[in-house]
Amino acid sequence: MSSDYRDSGLVFAPNFIVGSATAAYQVEGAARDGGRSESIWDTFSHTPGKTWNGDTGDVADDHYYRFESDLDLMAQLGLDAYRFSISWPRLQPGGQGEVNPEGVSFYSRLVDGLLSRGIRPIATLYHWDLPQELEDAGGWPVRDTALRFADYAELAATALGDRVHTWTTLNEPWCSAYLGYGSGAHAPGRTDGADALAAVHHLNLAHGLAVPRLREAASNDPEVSATLNFHVIRGDDAEAKRRIDALANRAFTSPMLLGRYDDDLIADTSDVTDWSFVREDDLASIHQPLDFLGVNYYSTVTVKMWDGLTVRKNNDGHKDMGGSPWPGSRDVEFLEQPGPYTAMDWNIAPDGLEELLVDLHERFPELPLMITENGAAFEDDVTDGRVHDPERVDYLNRHFTAAHRAIERGVDLRGYLVWSLLDNFEWGFGYSKRFGIVRVDYDTQERIVKDSGLWVSEVAKTKVTPPLN
Repeated sequence: MSSDYRDSGLVFAPNFIVGSATAAYQVEGAARDGGRSESIWDTFSHTPGKTWNGDTGDVADDHYYRFESDLDLMAQLGLDAYRFSISWPRLQPGGQGEVNPEGVSFYSRLVDGLLSRGIRPIATLYHWDLPQELEDAGGWPVRDTALRFADYAELAATALGDRVHTWTTLNEPWCSAYLGYGSGAHAPGRTDGADALAAVHHLNLAHGLAVPRLREAASNDPEVSATLNFHVIRGDDAEAKRRIDALANRAFTSPMLLGRYDDDLIADTSDVTDWSFVREDDLASIHQPLDFLGVNYYSTVTVKMWDGLTVRKNNDGHKDMGGSPWPGSRDVEFLEQPGPYTAMDWNIAPDGLEELLVDLHERFPELPLMITENGAAFEDDVTDGRVHDPERVDYLNRHFTAAHRAIERGVDLRGYLVWSLLDNFEWGFGYSKRFGIVRVDYDTQERIVKDSGLWVSEVAKTKVTPPLN
């Protein structure tokens, strides 16, 4: 067992799921085709200064028109599962009313194509593309958006619920709430701490209201989950760690898994909001049984309380767009992390993944886990039609090692979905960052499997991590 997590020849169980993931706005394109209405990311990316180089998801990877060949690529790689997201404005334009038949047709053909190739469909209902009409009516800070989401979940399960194996309600509500409404780094680009915390609650409520609607509308007894992006918090300052854990992690795990908001979170944010948007019975609605918890992990953060005198450090890994993703805790500073780093300037810390999985298992021992996103952006070396990305291969090897060690420590980990299948529109960073295990030439839409894709393929097919070169 190597101290740097560079083990090889690790054997995973035959039923351990190895797959990959994408999100609708990042890959589909066809932004104005097939009856799709605008989302907040259409509006945000078309606003000057919001994304790198003014990039948008209008075309992205053209997956809407190329999905059959992309499915063939997944089958070639031997993936067990594909985690995709449904575009809310494509399935239900405007976020209210009837489903869009063209949207249903697209996702039906996608799901059928996965099943015919022996690939498990994992459908995420919300990966950040709120219909613009709902944002115009107040967005996630208002209660009605949660009610509209529950209706949308039922429509999706009615249309696809005889075939989709697994439903995920929300992807990374931390980003939706705090980056969308607090810091301004993500759509819709608002910078109000009270709105961010109201969005936290209404996203939680949307999840809770959607779970029983999904189970009732689906006819195949699916698994239901939520995916959270966890902050693995380091440093010697216990107070700073407690505050950020409350905002980043427990603001979601406590209501979803324990049926409460923790007292310290309410106290820490009392100068920002009085939490009067939480109504009687909301927490009972949010606290729904799940079949597993999706875990997204990329890096760690190191925090301490700011002394108020020195320049406050803000190395939290997110773009600075003027606001703060930490309402009530602007007196916490984020220290520079030790390297090495990915192209996102995120530190590489596979031990953080092992630590996170073990901690979640110890706190929620009856709840299975699945890594629903893990991966890295690096520059690719394209030579003679091959794409060499040794840094990404090394990153994945070390994090699969961390997952394996967590399993050996008793964690019920069901699978590992690599982010991302394809290079794609990386939100505010546009097309400047490549996470894919398959390279996309954005001019020609040509796909080339990278060395990392070949590595993942071998793990998916054999359930053994390959020898290190």
